[in-house]
Amino acid sequence: MKTLLNIIWLVFGGFWLALGYFAAGLICCVLIVTIPWGIASFRIGFYCLWPFGQMVVEKPGGGGVFALLGNVIWLLVAGIWIAIGHVVTAVAMAITIVGIPLAIANLKLIPVSLMPLGKQIVPTDRPFVSTYR
Repeated sequence: MKTLLNIIWLVFGGFWLALGYFAAGLICCVLIVTIPWGIASFRIGFYCLWPFGQMVVEKPGGGGVFALLGNVIWLLVAGIWIAIGHVVTAVAMAITIVGIPLAIANLKLIPVSLMPLGKQIVPTDRPFVSTYR
């Protein structure tokens, strides 16, 4: 079922949302100072291509002052625009009954699109074990 939902997701919005993340990541990597945001944007872009079967969790020890400051900068520069893209595609997906689970998944991506630093993407079929101390 996850594979079917991922294919439908990819065709009806996931590809375009991932392109938005990849464009933001590319811009961030071109500007040398913003490479951490670029890496986070690429990570979330790949998650956005195939979201069912994965989930976003807080990275242990990753929520420090620098992550908070970086998230505020990301929010002002790119996070708002990507979150608006998620809301627009969620509304479009929710119009049909088949698209309701996709719209819910789209709305679950909004918090990570607003605050990407300090997050980690893990598979849902395995227990999450932290490698950080």
